[in-house]
Amino acid sequence: MAEKETVEKVKDRQGMLAKIQNVLGSGYATREDLRELDRKLRDLYYADFKKLRRRWEEIYLVALNAGKATDDFKKVIQIIDRAAEKVNRADYGYAGLMDRKGSIKETELARIFNYDKALSGEIEAIINAVNDLYTDIQAENWTETATKTKNVKSLILSFESKWDEREKQFRPLEV
Repeated sequence: MAEKETVEKVKDRQGMLAKIQNVLGSGYATREDLRELDRKLRDLYYADFKKLRRRWEEIYLVALNAGKATDDFKKVIQIIDRAAEKVNRADYGYAGLMDRKGSIKETELARIFNYDKALSGEIEAIINAVNDLYTDIQAENWTETATKTKNVKSLILSFESKWDEREKQFRPLEV
């Protein structure tokens, strides 16, 4: 049901030319608008990960200088990079003319957009955890550093596993 609402919201905001393209191109303009919205959302997520990486580098350098850095600090940087690139290079819903898997319809594009939008809470949790650790590091409070670092690592890994599930939103396993 949510997919239909998303498609209708996109159609309501379209101009006359897009509506003509929809009639002549079997919903082409709506599919393109949904792809564009999802791309913009993924660009925002990618920018968030880049900011997170810069913040984490600051945390890592302070911990390294204080002699408190563990292997998890470096692993978090690697996981942030990997997750950011998955977001940046994610499939965005095009299917070739002769694609054996079939074309991607408006509802699948709306489903993936809604799925991506729902992951914003995951990113906010990661940002909050990193900022919390940053505050502790700035105050030189090292008591919970290892625990908070592992928490950040697990939050990013959780986000990454959910991101890996997103292709199933395009092409559900139906026979």
